Order: sequence, then structure tokens, then C-alpha cells
Amino acid sequence: MRISNKAKAFIKKYSHAWVFLYAFIYLPWFNYLEVHIQKNFFVIHSPLDNFIPFIEYFILPYYFWFVFMAICIFYFFFTDKAGFYKITSFLIIGMTAFLIICTVFPNGLNLRPTTFARDNFCIDLVKRLYRLDTPTNVLPSIHVFNTVGILIAASHSEKLKAHKGIMWSVYITGILIILSTVFLKQHSVTDVIAAFAMACIIYPFVYTSQTRKAAKFSHQPI
Repeated sequence: MRISNKAKAFIKKYSHAWVFLYAFIYLPWFNYLEVHIQKNFFVIHSPLDNFIPFIEYFILPYYFWFVFMAICIFYFFFTDKAGFYKITSFLIIGMTAFLIICTVFPNGLNLRPTTFARDNFCIDLVKRLYRLDTPTNVLPSIHVFNTVGILIAASHSEKLKAHKGIMWSVYITGILIILSTVFLKQHSVTDVIAAFAMACIIYPFVYTSQTRKAAKFSHQPI
């Protein structure tokens, strides 16, 4: 009986885990696009791309993105339920918009280098990335959009604001991840701008509107 009560309390405490079911929508849809969009796509390119050098060392923050996202999302999951719902709402809306855009507007890149001037561990990681990840479905950059979402969530967290070192670490990591997308030729500057634009559009619906509602209710007579 005691174990049953603990199980019920655990389920109630972490009932917001249902949000992770979105993976069963996103992953199959994204994999479908990766398989079926191989040609006949619109090539994304910005004149600024020509001035950005390829720097293989940015593969480290690029890959660290996966760890970064997991740590930050689970931080909110375990410590801030309201913050968790906000960040996941932001990410889900953006990732769904990304899937729709890539479905109706197939897009891709022609930026990746075919030869490399150096041969080192980071180059090997880049080659592996290029083999596993097609240069399609790039607009807007989900790497950038999700990173921006984490930075926004962190900036709204009162608990994190109390730890300046952690905040600076989050911001610096986020900036390096965003830069990595263009220095690895994984994304065009256009993809990055589109990701920021989408973040700006979604932000008021998830954060500003909620803040205004909270302020409105706080002034209601009791």
C-alpha cells in the first residue's frame, strides 16, 4: 500500500511528462522529410555565406547541442513545472512550424565543402555528421531556434538568475552553438535569421501573454 501511494505521488508530481509524447509526432515526420526530400528542393543561400569560413572545431559545440538541450529541458522538468510548460510549448510550436514549412517548401543547402585542407579528429566528426545528416530541411534552423528557446527560458527563470555563473555558461554555450551552424556550413545565414524571426513571432504568445495574464490576475480584488 505504501509503495502504491509513493507511485501515485510520483506520477502526480511528474504528470507533465506527457509532453514528451510529442517526439512520436516530430521524429517520424522529420525522418519522412529526410528520406523523401533528396532533390527538387529550393537551395537556400545568402551572399554572407561566401564570407564565412569553414572551421571544423565548431563541431564540438554543434554536437554538444544535444546534451545542452537535454540538460536544460530536464532542469525545468524537475525544478519548474510552469517554466517547463512554457519552454516546451515554445519548442513544440516552432518545431511543428518547421515541419510544415519543410513539407510545403522543400529546402536545402549547397554549402558543404567536398574536400578538407586538414585532417584531424574534428574533421572526422564533421565527415560523420555530413554522412548522417542530409543537407536538406534547413529553413529555419532548428538547432538555432531551439537554442534561442533555451536562452529565453533561462532569462525568465528566477532560480537561474540567482546563479550568474550558470547563466553566463548557458549564454556562452548558446552563442557558440548558433555560430557552429554557419561555421560548419550546416546552415545558411538565411536559416539563422529565419530561426530568430520565428522565435520573435512565437515569443509573445508563450511568454509575454502569460506575463500579462499573471499581472492582470494579481490586481484582481480578493
